Amino acid sequence: MRRKVVAARGRPSGEHHSYADIRILEYLAWISVKHGVDSEKLFNGLINASNHEESTCGKLSVICRTKTQDHTIFLIRKGQEVVAQVSVSHQILAKTNPLRDFESELLSARNSSKKSRSTHYRIKDLKPGMRQVDIRAKVLEVSQPRLITTRAGSYASVANALITDETGNIRVPLWNKQIEEISAGDSVQVESACVTVFRGALQLKIGRSGKIKRTR
Repeated sequence: MRRKVVAARGRPSGEHHSYADIRILEYLAWISVKHGVDSEKLFNGLINASNHEESTCGKLSVICRTKTQDHTIFLIRKGQEVVAQVSVSHQILAKTNPLRDFESELLSARNSSKKSRSTHYRIKDLKPGMRQVDIRAKVLEVSQPRLITTRAGSYASVANALITDETGNIRVPLWNKQIEEISAGDSVQVESACVTVFRGALQLKIGRSGKIKRTR
């Protein structure tokens, strides 16, 4: 995640996107894949909303919230549910569907992840939608736990661990007993996790079949 732009993954050949633009393009491509909307329809929806304030693309609606000198801020919704609010540079909007290559890469990664039960990756190679991911890393920090109410109406403690390897950093939500078992400075192995996007940033989500364990 945090690395030099020249090494950024997913950059289409011949394009010159900034690191911030690459992250936005990956995020938008992930939205198109997750919600089953063709990337060209989503990108055209952004253009139409920019020109006419609002547009629809498949299951999603796009609303132009505001424009600055360099960016346009869009609200993307599915019915009454807010999917994302993104700030897209005018440089991106001037392109001809720059999402296409990012969408193809995500679909390829998703198909590859389905072929094997679990694979070790480096953090820089992670992409939204990957599943059954194994990572070996070191814990940089663990945030203070906070108490939340779950959908089932019960209470749970949650904290975020920031882990790193030689290629980058990524956050891993920790729940309940996991928080007590992991500390800053630990070497850990994350097993059978999936890669999601939360507030525009990648994170590793450990589901029921996954786990994080201290290796030393």
